[in-house]
Order: sequence, then structure tokens, then C-alpha cells
Amino acid sequence: MRFGLNNSIATRLALGNGALLVVLILVTSAVFYFGTVGVLDRAIDGKIISISSRLLATYGHRPMTELTREIKLELTDGIDSDTEIFLVTSPAGERIIGNLTQWPLHPPIGRLLKDEVVRNGRPASARLLVEPLPQGGLLYIGRDLSEQRSIRQLVLRALQAAAAVSLVLVVFGAWLFRHQIERRIGGIRRTASEIEAGKLDRRISISGDDEFARLAVDINRMLDRIGELVNGVRHVSNAIAHDLRTPLARVRAGLDDALKAHSSTPALAAAARMAIEGIDDLIVLLNKLLQIAEAESGMRTESFEPVDANRIVQDMVELYDAAAEDAGVRLQAIGGAAVWAQGDHDLLASAVASLIDNAIKYAGRGASVELEARAELQAVAITVRDDGPGVPASELPRLTDRFYRMDRARHQPGNGLGLAIVSATATLHGGALELSNAEPGLRATIRLAAAHPARAAALVDSMRSAPVVELSNP
Repeated sequence: MRFGLNNSIATRLALGNGALLVVLILVTSAVFYFGTVGVLDRAIDGKIISISSRLLATYGHRPMTELTREIKLELTDGIDSDTEIFLVTSPAGERIIGNLTQWPLHPPIGRLLKDEVVRNGRPASARLLVEPLPQGGLLYIGRDLSEQRSIRQLVLRALQAAAAVSLVLVVFGAWLFRHQIERRIGGIRRTASEIEAGKLDRRISISGDDEFARLAVDINRMLDRIGELVNGVRHVSNAIAHDLRTPLARVRAGLDDALKAHSSTPALAAAARMAIEGIDDLIVLLNKLLQIAEAESGMRTESFEPVDANRIVQDMVELYDAAAEDAGVRLQAIGGAAVWAQGDHDLLASAVASLIDNAIKYAGRGASVELEARAELQAVAITVRDDGPGVPASELPRLTDRFYRMDRARHQPGNGLGLAIVSATATLHGGALELSNAEPGLRATIRLAAAHPARAAALVDSMRSAPVVELSNP
């Protein structure tokens, strides 16, 4: 996979990083060069000034013979003999003593200068300081810069070699950087192309733990969720086609029979009632499917607020108490302290009602159904447990599938969407519906995110401070 220079962010990043590295290398080389050579220059200048000051202070007001004797000692002591420069001239400009045979005749006085001289018969570039002598004449103190020039050239060659190697490494690093980015992005694009071609099971390969790996994990999780939704839509489409066919065929057959000749008015009325009931059942079915779609789409999350899960449990137990009594089921709530969850009150109440309805319907006469809302670590759990016949372990994973009904439940009224709606509601709230065998019976638990303590406390305070309206009899 290749990108042009103008539309490839990998190329632009590689070139930008390469340019920054080149600038960094140039700045570092310049600092190193001027730092090294500058230190040498300052050391030489300091030594020249020090020697000149010492000679002038010691022999400036003494006879010339003592100064010449000292300079002769300096030239013959073997210290810095390959670079030192000494010269004393007469007031007429003639050499009295020193190792220069050619020197600047009218140099600036008291200021360091760089000039070409002849030292011991050889041309040389020298650093000189010229000072006037009280006895007349001039004192030349300096250093031959041949050694410093050699050091400067050595430093320059080293820096040039380092710059060349660094440039090669920069080019290679930029290419490698661009290649790595294109390879990682190319893998994402290839997977996207395969998915676009219909291979929905394709996923991005993950290696390492960098930003691209984390992006791949997020994309794969999104693809998994999209795959689940696509499979759900496919399953729902098949289930709707299957489940709608029978009631529609029944309605059509009843109406067709009613329209036959010699049908009586009561027969027509009965056919109309049957058709209305069938259509009402279809409307309920479609409403439940819309309720699942609404929950899975993430709608209504903006209305989430702290809700007392225990209060919902108490209200639903009170609502279904009469129905449970008619079915011969003992229904009770455990606990009483407030348990604050973050969510939509009506959706959660509807989910708990579906669980109670299922428990009453399938637990059987004489069974008990218990409800409990409890706080867990940063979560809230609402549990509905019965001690009925329970569900085989192999059937548990399929209970939340849309339109799925166990064989022993097919004679019961319903369409197999209740637990699917509860599961979608729990997912909407950032939680999950967990089904397990209670041995005996079935345990259904809705896990939700706990409400923020501050928001829950603020809601409680607002409820306590709300004015109480007393109604009097007229």
C-alpha cells in the first residue's frame, strides 16, 4: 500500500521528524565545534596575556639584558617549544632576541591579533599580543596556531563523518517510521475492505500495546458489536417472518370464512373480533421489537438520573402481588434500604416487571419468588429468584434470544421477547442481565452502574425539601 507525498500523513511525519533530527544534528555539531575550538582559543589567549603581563611586571623597569636573558630561558626550557613565540625589538624595529624572523612591523598595540609570521625559518599562522616596553621597543608574545589548526581540522572531519552517518540513519529512520505507520494503517484498511466485501468475521490483527494496538482493540470491539446487531437483525427478520405468518394466515382464513356465502351476522362479528385480537397481538409484538430497538440504539440515556432500585423493587412487588396470589405464588421483597443506581426509572421498572411476570408464569403454583436490590462494588444488582423447576444449563444462553421459547413454555401466552427486552435494557444502562440456576429455580440479576454518591445525596435532599401539599375535604 503506497501513498503519495501530498496525501500521506506517514510521509509528512517521517519528513518532519527527519528534518527536526537534521536540524538537531547541525545544532549539536555547531555547539560541539565552537565549544571545542573556542576553549582552545580562550586557553591560548589566556596564556599569552598571562606571560606578557608577567614579563612586563617583572622586567619592564629593569635593564634590557635581564629581559633578554629571561626570554632566552623561555626559548630553551623545552616547554611549549614547538608553539611558543617570543620577540623583543629595539625602538628602531630591529630584532634583539626571539624566534621570529618575519613579523608584522606596525601591529596594533595591546590587542590580540592573528597574523602570518616566519618562525624559526618556517611560515606560520600566529596569535600575537604586542606590548610596548618602558625601555623602548616592543615585546611580542604569541603562539603558533599550527597545532590548533590540526585539531580544528580533526574536529571538522570527525563532525563531517558523524553528520554523514547521522544523515544515513535519519533517512533510514524516516523510511522505517513511514513503513511502520503504513503497515499498521494498511492492516486496518485491508480489514475494512474485506468487511466491506461482506466478510463480516474479519478482525484487525493486534500486536504490541501502542496506540495502533489500542485503536485496533476498539475497532474490533465495535465490529463485534456491529456483527451482533447484524446477526440480531437477521434473526429478527427470520423470526418476524415466521411468527407473523401464522397469525396473519389465521386472521386471513377467519375473514375468508366469514366472507363466504350465507354467513350470519354473529359469524361475521366473531370473525371481526378474532381479526382484531390477532391484529392487537401483532401490534404488541411490534411494540416490543421497537422497545428492543430503542434500547439497543442508546436512546433515552440523556434522561438517566439516580433512581432508588429498592423502591422500584417494592413498587413492582406491590403491583404484582394480586397476580401472584391468583397464580398461587408467594411474592416478597428482601431488604429495605435505599440502593441508588444510575438509569431511567420507567425502563428499569418495566424490566423488573418482566422478570416478575416470567417468574410467576413459569415457577408454578406453590412456588416462591424473592426480589432484592443490593449495592455491590461500584454497581447495583437487582435479583429476581424463584424456586420453581428452573431451566436446563444448556438452555440458559439462549433465553435472551429474540423469539426463543423453551418447549415446555410454548403453550403459555407470549412471544419470547421479554428477556430480550430486559437484556437490552440492562445493556443500555451499561450493565448486563445474568441468568443462572438457583438450584432450585432460576436466578435473574440485572447489574447496573451505581449512581454517583454526590448526585444521589443531592436528589435525596431535594426530595426531603420538597413542600408537602395537604388536601382537605371540601
